[in-house]
Amino acid sequence: MAYGAIALIPPAVVIILAIKQRTSFEPLLIGCLVGYAIIGYHEHTNFFTNFVNSFEKVMGNSDSVWVILVCGLYGSLIGLMVRSGGTFKFGEWALKRIKTEKGALMGAWGMGLFIFLDDYLSALTVGLSMRKITDAFKIPREKLAYIVNTTAPPWCVVVPISTWTIFIGNILETSHVAPKGQGLSTYWKMIPYVCYGYVSVLIIPLFIYGVLPWFGKLKQADIRAQETGQLTASEFNDTATMDITAMNPAKSSKIIYFLLPIVVLLAATIFFDIDALKGVMVAVAFTFVYYLVIKVGTFRQLSETLFGGFNSMIYALAILMMSYVLKDVNDKMGLTQYVLHSASPYLNKEFLPVIIFASLSIISVTTGSSWGLYAIAIPLVVPLAQHFGSNVLLNCGAVISAGVFGANACLYSDATVLTAQSTECNNLDHGLSQLPYALIAFSISALVYVLLGYVIH
Repeated sequence: MAYGAIALIPPAVVIILAIKQRTSFEPLLIGCLVGYAIIGYHEHTNFFTNFVNSFEKVMGNSDSVWVILVCGLYGSLIGLMVRSGGTFKFGEWALKRIKTEKGALMGAWGMGLFIFLDDYLSALTVGLSMRKITDAFKIPREKLAYIVNTTAPPWCVVVPISTWTIFIGNILETSHVAPKGQGLSTYWKMIPYVCYGYVSVLIIPLFIYGVLPWFGKLKQADIRAQETGQLTASEFNDTATMDITAMNPAKSSKIIYFLLPIVVLLAATIFFDIDALKGVMVAVAFTFVYYLVIKVGTFRQLSETLFGGFNSMIYALAILMMSYVLKDVNDKMGLTQYVLHSASPYLNKEFLPVIIFASLSIISVTTGSSWGLYAIAIPLVVPLAQHFGSNVLLNCGAVISAGVFGANACLYSDATVLTAQSTECNNLDHGLSQLPYALIAFSISALVYVLLGYVIH
């Protein structure tokens, strides 16, 4: 059944409680229960049974299993690299060459551009490897997290090939925007229209070099870090902090212990047609054997580190799984359809792209979903654009931009949670401090879509 504006209640509950309680999991859980209570009341069903069924559905979904394995194995790989001493050796090497705060921030930005295959890989690797370097210059963790998060998902939709472009390319084929087998090549034609992606990435250096001034919570974080040396605003709430002690203190660590696993990870991911799961499986297996052969650690130490690294991702994964349950609630209540229907009276050919961008951005921020939004919205937007005679690729680009904005602006999106995990920054501190900067990129992108709506036919 259609729930109309009532569909906005569950995500509103989540956002209000998250800001008030400065945590993510509990507000998500309560928001989901509220949503299923509303559904149960209107459909005369047991709300708790509905919630449990939804949770079982999410946990049994192949996409959820993929996310759990990928994130967990990334945690295992990071744990191995940290305990080998290679990550810290890389930090020491970089510190000798980076002389300024601006250099450290540009280093984080540049590494984010280099690791473009997957946003999870980028967020976890860049945050982990740059922490020590930015800490040395008393750069607050919130600022590092902003650069990591604002580079990871946006850059993945701008580069020609990544897990994002391949996924979206498949949707373009199933939505009949692209012929069979030409989804990726069609996406390449759409890249100029993914405005939020390149706007958000390109404004980062403007803040770093002072062309645009830091403001809001990030400026306050700067003052706090410089005056008190306190790099975080509040405690990093993780239930399973990763062990960072060296497995073999007697063995001198080398940069190659960090670089070689990363190279193998990138190469394996590319070899398996940008399959992040196969790539990280190969990388973990290689790193385990490599460290064992060169005696970085014993078999038992390596095994414990592998499981310890996986375990360090459990809290982040719990938040992600609960956000998927929230998405299921929103789908059942017809949130996407309601927002698009509410915007329909204001639609015309010229303003269609910006209205699609703005309305779907609201959905992405409230649901914390990007890929799920694409799967639902693109098939709806394509006939809408054709009906109004508006450029289909331009409007699909607006959908992609909306999903990326949500990844940056949502307080409990996977990008926000994983960035907070890798930078060891409270995810609410990170999300709230980054939000005004994401809104700047959103506003610029909206203006660009207004212009493109008149220019592109």
